[in-house]
Amino acid sequence: MTPTQLRAFAAVVRLGSVKAAAADLSVSEAAVSMHIAHLRKELGDRLFTRTGAGIAFTPGGLRLASRAAEMLGLQDRTILEVSQAGSGRRLLRVAASSLFAEHAAPGLIELFASRADDLDVELSVHSPQRFGTLLLERAVDVALGPRPATADEGLSRTPFLNYEMVAVVGPHHPLAAQRASLTASELRQQTWLLGPSAAGRIGLVPTVLHQLQVDEEHQRIFQSHAAALEEAKRGKGVALALSFAITQDLADGDLTRLAGPSLPAKGAWSVLALSHGAPPAAAELIRFVTTPRAIQAMLRGAGVTAGRFRPAIHVTLWS
Repeated sequence: MTPTQLRAFAAVVRLGSVKAAAADLSVSEAAVSMHIAHLRKELGDRLFTRTGAGIAFTPGGLRLASRAAEMLGLQDRTILEVSQAGSGRRLLRVAASSLFAEHAAPGLIELFASRADDLDVELSVHSPQRFGTLLLERAVDVALGPRPATADEGLSRTPFLNYEMVAVVGPHHPLAAQRASLTASELRQQTWLLGPSAAGRIGLVPTVLHQLQVDEEHQRIFQSHAAALEEAKRGKGVALALSFAITQDLADGDLTRLAGPSLPAKGAWSVLALSHGAPPAAAELIRFVTTPRAIQAMLRGAGVTAGRFRPAIHVTLWS
């Protein structure tokens, strides 16, 4: 069983056909079929059959599918670690939800990375729904953000920060002078200015929108939560914001809080990692993230921009 054979099988699993797998791997369909045939012969299992509805996997094929992703991820990780060992450096790959990545991750990672001269940190943004898969496939070492709806028993979860989400408008918005609590009907009729976390199904932002039954036609989703807040300051609509990130804006009168059902909303962020086999740097971050220094770094407001990162930290945005 070779890595090339496993990559061919994993591509078939991921894409649902030999043709699509061949295109993805930039090889011929015959090459993919040959690799699959070798696996079938070595394992004594057909792995999958073609049906009118697509590909149907055997029980053995399903088991290999989960193992293949894990084995390939471990191989990539090993190659990386061996390469780094020669240069005396370590790499910690961190996945984060969009809300955490924008507001809390910069300060946390900047402080954490500054504690070790031999550590590089790579931050990538993902939906919390993918946290479990990314960790089990060893595509990342640790994940930060809201708790996924379901968590694999092979993962450990450590809550580390409670936060509050509030609804705000600019000083010239018609609702800015509203002192009484708004009704759900009044809120759902507003134009909602939202960051990318609104596009997901897990997290406090989609939860609030669901509870208020805000239709998609009333939602405007921006590339960042900061951009949504800037529009709110101009009186263009209602925005959802982390209370610790807008303290100064509220004090300066640039934003005004609204009261209503489901508002303010309270949530919690957690750190997820493999229960066994996580790299030492991941264990270090899990211990560090609950410390007072780490909490203060995350609560500094909107954090620091990507341009303020130390050179050892790399940011990758995944769509």
